[in-house]
Amino acid sequence: MESYLETAIEIAREAGGLIAQLAKRPQEISYKRRSDLVTETDRRSEALIVERLRSHFPQHAIVGEEGGAQNTGSDYCWYVDPLDGTTNFAHGFPVFCVSLGLAYQEEVIAGVVYDPTREELFTAERGAGAYLNHERIRVSKTASLS
Repeated sequence: MESYLETAIEIAREAGGLIAQLAKRPQEISYKRRSDLVTETDRRSEALIVERLRSHFPQHAIVGEEGGAQNTGSDYCWYVDPLDGTTNFAHGFPVFCVSLGLAYQEEVIAGVVYDPTREELFTAERGAGAYLNHERIRVSKTASLS
């Protein structure tokens, strides 16, 4: 399992680097639906992620936000949001990330969220906890904010 998580981290960082590079350019915006926009950066990030996942795990299924599903019949399925926060990104607001999740037989077993503007890497693995930049994180014990 570690190789899945390590590979996802490597891919998320690479996609984040591409996004950071493309953020400096004017964005061409189109709409999937009336209130759901997409940029060329979304498409390029997803293409990179899918290509890398395919090269490491050719039998795994992949569901991408921009490109739909590539079902291979595998028990493993990657869920990809290549640019989570597209509206923020398109308007120059630096709050966005790359999100990758892996499920085995429809049960989530690993996830990576990478924020390239803050260099924050969130990772989680079933049975191993969650981490921010390799430091263990936990949910708050506070039950109410009032």
